Amino acid sequence: MSARRPRRSERGFWWYLVPGAVSFAAIIAIPFGANIYLSLTKWSGIGSPRFVGLANYERLFADDVFWASFRNSLAMVIAMVIVPTVIGLVLAATLFDVIGRRFGPRAASFLRATFYLPQVLPVVVAGILWGWLLRPEGALNAVLGAVGLESLSHDWLGDPKTALPMVMLVMIWVQIGYPVVIFMAALQRVDPDLYEAAEIDGAGWARRFQAITLPQIRPETFVVALTCTIAALKVFGPIWALTRGGPNNATTVPSYFAYNAFFNKLQVGYGAAVATALTLVIVIVSLAFLRVQRRAEAAEER
Repeated sequence: MSARRPRRSERGFWWYLVPGAVSFAAIIAIPFGANIYLSLTKWSGIGSPRFVGLANYERLFADDVFWASFRNSLAMVIAMVIVPTVIGLVLAATLFDVIGRRFGPRAASFLRATFYLPQVLPVVVAGILWGWLLRPEGALNAVLGAVGLESLSHDWLGDPKTALPMVMLVMIWVQIGYPVVIFMAALQRVDPDLYEAAEIDGAGWARRFQAITLPQIRPETFVVALTCTIAALKVFGPIWALTRGGPNNATTVPSYFAYNAFFNKLQVGYGAAVATALTLVIVIVSLAFLRVQRRAEAAEER
């Protein structure tokens, strides 16, 4: 018995995939393939690339600055994933379960928009703002001097000991609104009767947060953690705007390291190797997140 041949109308649906496939090839697949090829060459951007095999990767794994950039990425993960997710959970639960119930949804929505405002600002604008606050003659040192704490004045972004913590502080400020918005949207689908019943039973805010909020928004927590981790690993704009990776590579991250090799040092092949290594790390981390999420969902279904 021959298999049923697809009708013409069924075959026609494949044409709807063509624009997406072409876009994927043009924007992702072809540039990524070209980047892998360039990572196997030595090229200054002028003339023809010279094939050198894995020499760039051998140099990469022996480069202390490369490993330092990934250590700085771990700091970015703390500043852009762990701290904003934890604070975002608490803020979202407070806005939804306390502010929204006592002062109305408009008050909660206004505060949510306020927290999200740094996400709307262009990166360069935020960098200029914080650079003005943290430079030696900036607003922070002026305030410290005005209140008699001039001894605490410091070159916050120019000292290797304080540059990375200050960048982390800026990234917490920028990132915190994203989980607040996602978690508050997730809480909209939670039955309000659960909170009312728990409150009638005498459960306080902390108990309601632990027993109701956290389990109900677990899928969104995975989404926030994954997307923020990817953003932390490939962060570039704030580093470029605030410190240019300095001082002494104290705030260099892999994306800025690749950019510097590409455009400042004209080591295109080496920069491509850094970009390829970063891409592989992001793919591995994403697959690990998805696997953990599937296991958690499977455990809930049992």
